[in-house]
Amino acid sequence: MLTAFARAFKTPDLRKKLLFTLAIIVVYRIGTHVPIPGVDYRNVQTCIDNAQANQGLFGLVNMFSGGALLQITIFALGIMPYITASIILQLLTVVIPRLEALKKEGQAGTAKITQYTRYLTIALAILQGTGLVATARSGALFTGCPVASQIVPDQSIFVTITMVITMTAGTAAVMWLGELITDRGIGNGMSILMFISIAATFPSALWAIKQEGSLAGGWIEFGTVIVVGFVMVGLVVFVEQAQRRIPVQYAKRMIGRRSYGGTSTYIPLKVNQAGVIPVIFASSLLYIPALIAQFAGGTSGWKTWIEQHFVKGDHPYYIATYFLLIVFFAFFYVAISFNPEEVADNMKKYGGFIPGIRAGRPTAEYLSYVLNRITWPGSLYLGLIALVPTMALAGFGANQNFPFGGTSILIIVGVGLETVKQIESQLQQRNYEGFLR
Repeated sequence: MLTAFARAFKTPDLRKKLLFTLAIIVVYRIGTHVPIPGVDYRNVQTCIDNAQANQGLFGLVNMFSGGALLQITIFALGIMPYITASIILQLLTVVIPRLEALKKEGQAGTAKITQYTRYLTIALAILQGTGLVATARSGALFTGCPVASQIVPDQSIFVTITMVITMTAGTAAVMWLGELITDRGIGNGMSILMFISIAATFPSALWAIKQEGSLAGGWIEFGTVIVVGFVMVGLVVFVEQAQRRIPVQYAKRMIGRRSYGGTSTYIPLKVNQAGVIPVIFASSLLYIPALIAQFAGGTSGWKTWIEQHFVKGDHPYYIATYFLLIVFFAFFYVAISFNPEEVADNMKKYGGFIPGIRAGRPTAEYLSYVLNRITWPGSLYLGLIALVPTMALAGFGANQNFPFGGTSILIIVGVGLETVKQIESQLQQRNYEGFLR
């Protein structure tokens, strides 16, 4: 990987793309530290320094925003509205025939779906920004902080609208920066910004573990976490690269005097076909009961039961529910993102077949069988990786922002591998000698 980056910096056009990407990253990180108008920044920092500020319900969103959410900056919402909009459009593509037709139209249809994603991102940013401002005004953003209700001193309608518009504009700017990286930089822009947001929280989280440790001044816990992190990265890389290759043979066709086809290829089915989406779905769904209980008044029985079983991540009910939801969403997402019938029809249309399997419906049934078989270990792997922060809570007494959590490791490794592959492919295009020497 380091060799690929070194070779890229020696190539003039790739060096320009890398430097442009780094410049956009710097702009993005500066924006995550610029507070929005109407917020008392000193009170915000007081609540962040409070130990309980890191254990709220907003840890996942704060991680995706690079710590900007709890600081209530112009990029407080980060790329979460865009991620949510992309997932919603992807799910609706299976349900709405119009979107499915656009998806099959190629580049023009994809551009139209991207435009819909932008509109939905702005709408979600307005909704989430309003919710964040209301939460900050009520003092529920920082549970247990004595000055939490004083974060927004002026609670007039004009100030509230200004704060929502500022955060919405910040989300639009983040979306624009991501598209700039995609067009003129290296890699997928949104994935790169997500990578940077998560990686930016690592140093502070690691140092917090060292300060809270008791063995040899915290260095034993610090070193153990580093070793566990490297082991997890290695395991995640191994599983993310694992795939089941189904061989496909294309029959020869005579068109005029020329022969076409007769080639052999394969269909790569990844063990973790769903990626990190099931973990995000399960985490978001588990936040809903705790969020409802937090805003509900009184001391009713259902509220007490939720606070005892679904607020703390180390409770057995929470662990079991989290694990089962990840397994369920892994199968659900694979079912809607990979259509065996469509793949079988396309193979039949172009004269392709799996050796030993008849074309058409038997091919679709075989693909479904193989997909279900490899989704089981993939979903169990996702569930076990996602439970690492819970084990860290029990073993090291770490907070909810444990740096080597399942979601963060999966995203960082996935984005890193994809970016390195793109750099290597571009290097190969520029240095390929072909048959002329």
